Amino acid sequence: MATTIAVSGKGGSGKTTLAAMTTRFLLEQTDRKSVLVVDADPNACVGLTLGVKPEVTIADIREETRAKSPSNTGMDKLRSVEYGIQQAITEANGFDLLTMGRPEGPSCYCAVNNMLRKFLDELSSQYEYVIIDNEAGMEHLSRRTTNNVDLLCIVADPNTIGTLTAQRIFDLSKKLPIAVKQTGVIWNRTENDKEIDGIDNFGHIPYDKALFDASMQDKTVFDLANDSPAFSMVRKILEEKIS
Repeated sequence: MATTIAVSGKGGSGKTTLAAMTTRFLLEQTDRKSVLVVDADPNACVGLTLGVKPEVTIADIREETRAKSPSNTGMDKLRSVEYGIQQAITEANGFDLLTMGRPEGPSCYCAVNNMLRKFLDELSSQYEYVIIDNEAGMEHLSRRTTNNVDLLCIVADPNTIGTLTAQRIFDLSKKLPIAVKQTGVIWNRTENDKEIDGIDNFGHIPYDKALFDASMQDKTVFDLANDSPAFSMVRKILEEKIS
């Protein structure tokens, strides 16, 4: 069974960068192999931070499957979804990337979503680690998987809005029909931790000019120095939580 790490937070909080640095951390562990990165945010950016460009998304598969002729049998659709997911996996150096793509339209996608969930769960079981860069609305996570989440990292800015958003995401996670074993807040771009009653504090990530420069120059997290302040702190947090 794969260890699933989900990262959530509002747009601009740094969650995608954390998901990418988590990927790098796992790849640099000599005993860590087989990593699947799932970009579940409609504003798909984790591929860019990892230097990978997906050609096909799950949204493409969903639309194609739904547009198939009604005369197609259920087995034909199952095979179509399974084949589509295999085509959507982008193989990279040491990890695979699966991009969910744009959100659903106004029509009903229940049948297709059920097929997608089935094959995504089967796919996840083939990896040692699954990292999910999730949208802030945690209620959508159950549409991607029925598997438990081992570690949920809520990335937040150290201000009032960040605190309220972290609390909201935490509350939403409690209503999911899947179990989340560990949940905690990671405060971004700060030298200090904050406390929220009832939520674990995983730590903080300091502002890192090298990380900012890398994003402005279209570089990836693999271009960061090993001793970069941001990556060093992410490494420390993850060593405590999953090593």
